[in-house]
Formats: sequence, C-alpha cells, structure tokens
Amino acid sequence: MSSTSAPDIASLLSLDPYLSPFKSHLDTLYSNYQQTRDRILSLSPSLEEFARSYRDFGIQIQTDNSVRCKEWAPNLARLHLAGDFNHWNKSEYGLERKESGIWELVIQPDEEGHCKIPVGSDLRYFCEDKQGNKFDRISPWARYVTQGTRIYFNEVFLPSPQFEWGYKSPTPPRVLYIYESHVGICTPEPKISSYVEFADTVIPRIAKLGYNTVQLMAVMEHAYYASFGYQVTSFFAPSSRFGPPDTLKYLIDTAHKHGMLVLLDLVHSHASNNTTDGLNSFDGSDSHYFLSGPAGKHDQWNSRIFDYTNTDTLKFLLSNLEYWVSEFKFDGFRFDGVTSMLYHHHGVNYSFSGDYNEYFNEYLNQGAVNYMMLANEYLHTKYPNIVTIAEDVSGFPGLCRPVHEGGVGFDYRLAMSTPDLWIKLLKESTTDAEWNVGNIVHTLNNRRYKEKNIAYVESHDQALVGDKSIAFWLMDQEMYTNMSVLSDLTPRIERGIALHKVLRLLTFGLGGEGILTFMGNEFGHPEWLDFPREGNGESYHYCRRQYNLADDELLRYKFLERFDGAILTAERDYKWLDRGNGYIYLAHESDKVIVFERGDLCFAFNLHWESFQGYRTQVKTPGKYKVVLNSDAEQFGGQNRVDLSTEYFSYTEGDKFYISTYLPSRTALVFQLCD
Repeated sequence: MSSTSAPDIASLLSLDPYLSPFKSHLDTLYSNYQQTRDRILSLSPSLEEFARSYRDFGIQIQTDNSVRCKEWAPNLARLHLAGDFNHWNKSEYGLERKESGIWELVIQPDEEGHCKIPVGSDLRYFCEDKQGNKFDRISPWARYVTQGTRIYFNEVFLPSPQFEWGYKSPTPPRVLYIYESHVGICTPEPKISSYVEFADTVIPRIAKLGYNTVQLMAVMEHAYYASFGYQVTSFFAPSSRFGPPDTLKYLIDTAHKHGMLVLLDLVHSHASNNTTDGLNSFDGSDSHYFLSGPAGKHDQWNSRIFDYTNTDTLKFLLSNLEYWVSEFKFDGFRFDGVTSMLYHHHGVNYSFSGDYNEYFNEYLNQGAVNYMMLANEYLHTKYPNIVTIAEDVSGFPGLCRPVHEGGVGFDYRLAMSTPDLWIKLLKESTTDAEWNVGNIVHTLNNRRYKEKNIAYVESHDQALVGDKSIAFWLMDQEMYTNMSVLSDLTPRIERGIALHKVLRLLTFGLGGEGILTFMGNEFGHPEWLDFPREGNGESYHYCRRQYNLADDELLRYKFLERFDGAILTAERDYKWLDRGNGYIYLAHESDKVIVFERGDLCFAFNLHWESFQGYRTQVKTPGKYKVVLNSDAEQFGGQNRVDLSTEYFSYTEGDKFYISTYLPSRTALVFQLCD
C-alpha cells in the first residue's frame, strides 16, 4: 500500500531540511495514523464518541438507580460482581458474555426504586479465565479505589454528585510558568497532604509569586506511594490518598480562580505490573491491553507496555484523556515517558547523538507514535486551548510540530538536557574554573527550530533520594547551620545563594520557551525527597516540602524565593520567552562571562569568582541602557554592588555596539534599552 504525505509536510521539511531524506518514513507514519483513525471511525460514529467510552464501561449507576456493568475481557469464561452490598456472594451477580469479548450486567433497583449498591460499598470482580484459573480484580475503569486493611485496593462505589464549578478554565497564557507539584508532600508536616490543603495553601502562594500553571504529579491512582505516581494501577481514579474526587475538582477550580492552568502528569507509557489491584492481566491473559511476551514488559521499570495497535487499548487510552478533561477540567497533559514510547528499546542503554538514522529505523514504535498523533489531534481539535508537553530525551524531530505537517502534535517538549548539565557540573567539577561556559551556552540554546521547549534547572527527578537538589549540591551540610541571617555569611553559603540565582536566570533566560520549577526549588529546598518505604522505616521525614523555611524572616531561603518571583515578573513585563532563541554575543572561557540578547533585553552573567570593572558588553541597539534585574540586589540576599541608578551609554567599535559595565562575581544582570 502506498503511503500518503501529511497535507503540510512541506512546512516541516522547510523548517528541518535534514528530515528530507527521511520523508518516506514520515509518510509511513502519517499513513498509519490515517489508517488507525479510519479503523476507529468504521467502529464508532465519531472519534469523540469513541473517546467517551468511559461513560459506558465500568460499573455505573443509571438514572433509574440501576447499576450497569460493562467490561472488555476476551479471555474470561466467567465474570461475577460481588461486594459489601451482597455480603461478598461471588455467584449472585454474573455478567453475560456478548460479542467481541464484552461482558455486561444490569442490577435493577430494589422494589422501592433504590440502588441496590449503597454509596461507599467495596466492590470486586471474581473471574475465571478460559484456562480454568480463578482470581479477583477491580474494574479497569474504576473511578475511585481505596486501600483498606488489605495491601491492595478495592473499588469503591462512589457515584459523583454534581460538582458546582465556580470558575471557567482560563485562556492559555502567552508563555507557561509551570509549578511541578505533588499534592501529598505539599505541607511541612510529615504526612500525606490533601487536595484541599494544596488548594488552600500552595495555589495562592505560587499565584502570588507569578506562576500561571500547575502540573500535578501522582494523581492517577497508584498502589505503591513511593513510585511517585509512575506505577499507575487505576487510570480513571484520582488518588484516594489525597481525598475524594470532588476535592480534586475543588483544587482545580481554585487554580482556575487564580487564573492558573492545571496540567495532569499523564502516564500512558506503561502500567503497573500489579494484577490484583492493577490493569495487568485483567482477563487472565498476558496481553489484554498490553503486548504479549517480552515486548509487553519494561524490564527496567518492572511494568507493562501497552499494545498501541489494539483498538480496545486505544479506546481505553483516548477515553482516559477525555475523562480527565471533561470530568475534572484539566487544561492539558505532560506525557510521561515519551522516549520509552517512541522506541522499542525504550531509550535504555541507547545514546542519541542527533544522527537522524537513530530515529527512523526498525526500533521506532510506529504504533505508539500513531497513538500520540491521534491523542494530540483529538485533544487539539476538540479543545483548542489544550496544552500537551512531551517528556522526551531523544530529541525526536517533529515531536512538537502539528500532525497536519507530519509531526506528532505536542505543544512543548521538556528540555531534559539542561538539568543533566547542571547536576553533572556540580557533581564532577572540583572548582568553578572547570566550568565550560561554551558548553553551557550550547546546551541551553540547542533545540529544534520552531519546536518549543520547557526550560528547567531541576525537576522531581533531581530531588529524589540518591541525588540532591541544586541548592544542596551548592551548599550541602551548611544549609543546616548557616542559613540564618543572624549567622556569618560563609563562603559556601555566599557562593551557593549567588549561583542558585544565576543558574535559574541563565536557564530561564536562554533555555526554552516556557519554564518549570519543582515545588520548593524556587527557594532552595534542602535535602532530597524520599517516600515512606520499607528501606527507611516508612518515614515521612523527607516526604514533605518545608515552605516554612521561606516564610521565616530570619532565614536566607526568603532571598531565593524573592528572586524567583522577580524573574517571573521581569519575563511578564519584558516578554523574552516567546521571542525566539537568544543571540549569543559572548561565552568567554577564562572570564566565565556569558552575554546574550533575547527579545529587547541584554543578559550578562559573570560565573567567575572575581568581579570585572568596565567590562565590554555587547548590545544590539545603540542608546542608553539601565539594569532591570540584578541578582546581587540586597533584597535577593546579594551584596548590592550594582548601583541601579547608573545609566549605561553605548559606544561603537566597528559595526558593533557596546556598553561598559561592572560585573560583580557570580552575578546576573539584565539590561534594557531605555532611550
């Protein structure tokens, strides 16, 4: 069968001429995407109807108070529902097998018209497969599950009351300032925090700082808390650890009240290996929603890999997207593990050098690519304001270009090389003299043309146990003893506070078209994250965010938080993130000075341990300049070595323009043309 080109493939090839030799591969991907879409439309009146299957499947109360059960389980020979409501009688309510592996049951209301299953009842399916094996499961479509006295989850019958939304989703901002968050760790107390606590304490706080987007991790239910939410067991159930589903809606409504988008950290790259309380082997088979055999297992993650070519799997995953948007009003998704989805090798032990042959070969998972194209096209067509972000470390070309161009359709990708850069520098360099500013600039500015990136210094990955936050790498144990403003400013703390600010502004100034902060890192949260587990005595001591540190006027954390807010204010005022890549004027190795222009601003960074007087700093336009952001200001814990009233007049050398500046050690300055 001949392949069909995407309608606007010429646009993609014009943006990236290196793709031209691989046009046949792009045509194949687009043709497969079209065929998948056509196959769905041959079975469903519309893609939207297909994606609304969550309204039909699972255990659902009807308007007449009957309960309808519907499941897809082709390998089952028998399927029964039991629970508290019938004293766990495993034979009373059997589902009837229909065509194509569908099972159905309707439990009529009682004689008085009441639902026979009381709200709050525990429910489970009791199954027998075609091989004679007997086991119990929860519905793949369960909307609320809780962990009782037993280790695993039970589904809880909890028909959702009509939640009264108070606020509409805000219009997407010009650029994203993302606050990456985990609800369970949002308070200083060593406990599991709630959706309500996050809504009432964290959202107002970060809105005041200037963030316009919240990205929520670990919302999709997961049996193992220490998995950080990446071993999903129930895809349609908001985690009950943090409260009932309506309190998640309250959180999202509160964010919308403050003009903030809410993104869901979505895990469609794999699923938990659990069977009793997970999706794995629901019908007793090795496949079901997953690939069978070794291809269906992710050895590194000990999890299952979806069969993205299976129509019922696509129904499940697309319905999952529609469910979170239509029922909870999420404004978009951060797709986790996209590199793992893109390639059959999952990116494990595979190094990407940028050679396009590394992308387009037998390892490319065309089924997964087709699913992501389908998901993005569906979401952006039905919800024009939706935001989708890809977590991909490989740099797959066209990932963030529209499907009609032959791209995969994401809006942004995470600039994952940047946190690796900073951690590598801090881990491996014995002195600041070893920092290669040329490599820093190249890494920050190296991204695919017209494919937007989210820049970040560190995310949750760097905060996990076994690693350290940037602040902890910089200041280490002295954070316990020398962060008081009443104590002497030691050389380590002075350097740490200064470089923490410089690295964040440098990354946010040059590294992408949006920015991201993991909760607490804006004020240099000390230590690491470690969830309660057997190895740490089930302790919550490191499983919290100590916002009280930034609120304490006697501690230096407040300076870092103030500077973070000042960066957001400056970007909002001067708008550089959506003005294309920065133009690099200088990356001086021995001076450790970086100068670049972006938008209407000139950024100058001195990473050196010495200050420079009268430093020749190139600018784009002749005229008078002033400093609009100074990391060395006293309010940010600096030494106030720059006089903000100073005016900088340009001079000419050849065909270039310069201003003469004072660049204090380990300081960032941002200049604006004012006349």
